[in-house]
Amino acid sequence: MNRLLVSSIIVVLTGIPLSCNRSTVEVPPFNGNRSFAHLERQVAFGPRVPGSEAARQCRQFYYEFLDSLKIPVDSQTFDFVDPYSNQTLPLVNVVASVEGTDPQAGRIVLMAHYDSRPRAEYAVNPKLRETPIDGANDGASGVAVLLELATLMAEVQPPCSVDLVLVDCEDWGKPGDHELYMIGSREFANRGIRGKYRFGIVVDMIGDKNQQIYREGYSQVYCRPVNDMVWKAAADLGITTFYDSVGYKILDDHLSLNTGGVPTIDIIDFDYPFWHTEMDTPDKCSALSLENVGRVLTKIIYDPSLWPSKL
Repeated sequence: MNRLLVSSIIVVLTGIPLSCNRSTVEVPPFNGNRSFAHLERQVAFGPRVPGSEAARQCRQFYYEFLDSLKIPVDSQTFDFVDPYSNQTLPLVNVVASVEGTDPQAGRIVLMAHYDSRPRAEYAVNPKLRETPIDGANDGASGVAVLLELATLMAEVQPPCSVDLVLVDCEDWGKPGDHELYMIGSREFANRGIRGKYRFGIVVDMIGDKNQQIYREGYSQVYCRPVNDMVWKAAADLGITTFYDSVGYKILDDHLSLNTGGVPTIDIIDFDYPFWHTEMDTPDKCSALSLENVGRVLTKIIYDPSLWPSKL
């Protein structure tokens, strides 16, 4: 992901009504330790640079894990021509679909990027600034939460249907090259998502041990009802690492989904001192931080009465 210091963005939304006051099922507990194990497993493959063998092996892990849960998976394959090298990179988005118990509850989308950055431009060691990073927090943490959610939904079917989308090539561009970020989520949005989802939530960089999650600026401007839902869920659960004030405006995958017609917010902790450095490793993350976010998302999935009535 990348911080974007601009004043406006054109976002087109669907205006789909989101009311859903049906009976809820018991909210299953989110296991932060299992989620953290998923984080470590991803990092163990090495930097998941788009088009690399490590990225391929990590995707295979996703496929095998989701298959073990009997969750259907679709792959969106596409090519990206890298303007820096003129090479064509084979990219893949992974889409896992869980069907809910209530067809009228609709479908939501939860997204995280699994790629890690191909360069550490803020590395402490100048010799490593062109070296790929492990991306424990910036990439693996969001996916780790979604994989644990997949486990919960395989065990306890949710009332709503949920697509878990793991996107490739979110973090490719060099600083300032804004068009070279969010490649995978743009591809996902371009394949036609308008009217398919009630709302979306992107999770990115949420594993920091010193977790401090503020409302993301664009999310607050364009999707405040969804933001309000998330922060209400956090408050109801007594999770104090969700701060109820607006922080940065961030260029991230939620903008692709909003532009594609799905009201989407970004849950992100951008106050991370190891961002785009060689030090973005699992020891900077914690199971509790993953659990905090996972508990909020679990409550939203299993309690549609929280959903906003409209956008």
